[in-house]
Amino acid sequence: MSLSIWDQRMLGLAEYISNWSKDKWTKVGAVITDSKYRVISLGFNGFARGIKDSDERLGSREIKNSLMVHAERNALLFAQRDLSNCYLYTWPIPSCSVCASMSIQSGIVKCVSPSVPERLRERWRDDCEFGRRLLEEAGVAVVYIGSENSPEALWGDIPVGVIPA
Repeated sequence: MSLSIWDQRMLGLAEYISNWSKDKWTKVGAVITDSKYRVISLGFNGFARGIKDSDERLGSREIKNSLMVHAERNALLFAQRDLSNCYLYTWPIPSCSVCASMSIQSGIVKCVSPSVPERLRERWRDDCEFGRRLLEEAGVAVVYIGSENSPEALWGDIPVGVIPA
């Protein structure tokens, strides 16, 4: 699947939105558009509304991970409308399995993300690969920028763990 200039622009917007996150390890941004590339919703990874993002909480990976709402989930929730036939753009990694499932359930039909940066591969490869498989099984188009759009190209020479079929 080739990328339109609008796909590239929306992925760039997701990258910009990712900078709003206070997560010092992985800043993630998400953009949802309709099929005409009109922006429907934005999201970045952060704590739920009203939850203090103190240095203590953000500084502990365990605490931070238990409080973090993923960018995709924030964008899906913020949309407050039917997302049938919409597109999801994420930066800098594809959706995890839970976010992929939520996107499927919401009616998303195309997910676009860059190839995973090497610094994030070890931490995210299994869950993002499982998410990709779920999306494809549900008939969602999955596009990785900067790869041959295959798991091998996405993850490089790092072997992907055992993922249920």
